[in-house]
Amino acid sequence: MIELRRLRAFVALAEEGHVTRAAERLGMQQPPLTRLLRGLEAELGVLLMRRLPRGVRPTEAGLALLEEARAVLARADGVAEVVRRAAAGEQGRLMVGFTSSAALHPFVPAVLRRFRESVPGVAVTLEEAGTSELVDAILHERLDAAFVRSPVGSTAGLLLDAVLEEPMLAALPAGHALAADADAPLPLSALAREPFILYRRPASPGLYDAILTACRAAGFSPLVAQEAPRLPATLSLVAAGLGVSVVPASMRRLGGDDIAYRALADTPSLTAPLHLAMRQAHLPAAVVRLRTLVREMVPAKTMASVKP
Repeated sequence: MIELRRLRAFVALAEEGHVTRAAERLGMQQPPLTRLLRGLEAELGVLLMRRLPRGVRPTEAGLALLEEARAVLARADGVAEVVRRAAAGEQGRLMVGFTSSAALHPFVPAVLRRFRESVPGVAVTLEEAGTSELVDAILHERLDAAFVRSPVGSTAGLLLDAVLEEPMLAALPAGHALAADADAPLPLSALAREPFILYRRPASPGLYDAILTACRAAGFSPLVAQEAPRLPATLSLVAAGLGVSVVPASMRRLGGDDIAYRALADTPSLTAPLHLAMRQAHLPAAVVRLRTLVREMVPAKTMASVKP
């Protein structure tokens, strides 16, 4: 294969038309430059440069090589730039996952939109799944990061940043007796006799367990009449009048006239967290950029919840 330094020497000679000027341009002495040219001619087996009384000029073969050499050097320089940008997290690919409830919080699409605007050279691929599926995908390098609700405990190899928390609301079928006074907080104990609709624990174990713990603290064990695979499906069952549920406040964005929401009273520990999950070792530069952006965009009042 032709060495790039020989091609650079040849292009400099062809463009400058003079050995001295070409050597100055390359920051080298004339003898090494001449040797590079002779080596290239010997390698190709053709005369590339015709010596003139006051300079040099490419031969027909040299003119043919000049166009190709410029293209090769431009591509080589481009490869170096691509590698540099990838190392800086400015180019490449970022695979981000999220749970259905995390995606409904306005913070998540805002972060992804800002990331795409600030780093347009990184192609972002999105995937929705349950928390356990997302964690498995991160650990097996099918995903780079994910927005999840559950803290997922101390999973080996997983790095988890707490981003923010939001209150949980009671979701009731429209027309339900407890939906009447929408402005007053509802004691969680008022739902003791109601059939509960929850999302399956494997999909969101943290929220599932938090709801059951809060209910027991309020003096009852909830009757779980239905379990849904995702939070939006939970609300569909509530709207159908099959029971009540407790959901993150951001779920109100789904709207619908068939569901009424009420704040819960005396449940300060019943909140819906949002976490950014990543692999603990060897964070790609694009993930580091995403993590930094998340920290910058977290509302000031919740910054204390972000782990250092």
